[in-house]
Amino acid sequence: MTIAEFVPIVLVTSFAAGFLGSLTGLGGGVVVTPVLTLSLGVDLRYAIGASLVSVIATSSGAAAAYVRDGLSNIRIGMFLEIATTFGALVGAYLGTHIPTSILSIVFGVILLQAAWQSSHSYKDSRKLLPPDPLAKMLILNGSYQGRQGRKAYQVYRVKLGFCLMFAAGILSGLLGIGSGSLKVIAMDQAMQLPFKVSTATSNFMIGVTAAASASVYLSRGYVNPGIAMPVMLGVLAGSLVGARLLSGAPVLVLRRLFAIVVGVIAIEMIWNGIEGRI
Repeated sequence: MTIAEFVPIVLVTSFAAGFLGSLTGLGGGVVVTPVLTLSLGVDLRYAIGASLVSVIATSSGAAAAYVRDGLSNIRIGMFLEIATTFGALVGAYLGTHIPTSILSIVFGVILLQAAWQSSHSYKDSRKLLPPDPLAKMLILNGSYQGRQGRKAYQVYRVKLGFCLMFAAGILSGLLGIGSGSLKVIAMDQAMQLPFKVSTATSNFMIGVTAAASASVYLSRGYVNPGIAMPVMLGVLAGSLVGARLLSGAPVLVLRRLFAIVVGVIAIEMIWNGIEGRI
């Protein structure tokens, strides 16, 4: 495949990935990495390096729109970013040493679990939890603009969310997916934030996490500008379009979209990892 053929394909694919990542909080890497590796024959570690760069672009494009619309909880994002940054450095170190076939299987298993969790609702359990004094002390509770005015929400299980964010950081560095999937699940189900707030805050956070991971891949020579640049441009454009549509999108549709797309990609990555094709 020539460069003239490669670049347009990557641009279109990256645009779709950025659009989806912006709507669901996944980050574009969850789609870009499998396509680059399975369809275009890019080495998995170079795909992860390009994916991390695209995740930074996704966060930059979508986060600005979400902050403007009042959906992102900046205090929660900055607090949880402490855990994800340390985790990202650990994951990036592991990712440059683990065989790519194993990385592919881990990629698929994590995404399959995230898809399953996303398809289940935990609304009833939210009413049974006592207020978290740590959330009150750190002023993490907030509100967002809904269809019928502003809606206040409480933050629960802050310590559990912090631990899950450390794991999310490890996945970011290990797989180059921005760990948006686990971040949304952690904030949506563990800390019980509204799904739209979880998605917006995830987009606000993943850029910093990805930057920490990308620095390790860059130092090891796994960030190729010829791959990373079209991926970054496509994802950035897609994320800007997706951010404009999130505030009016129904939560149920977002959950189903999240589960279906992640589930299909997960099965494909596991199968190819087992077959040793990656």
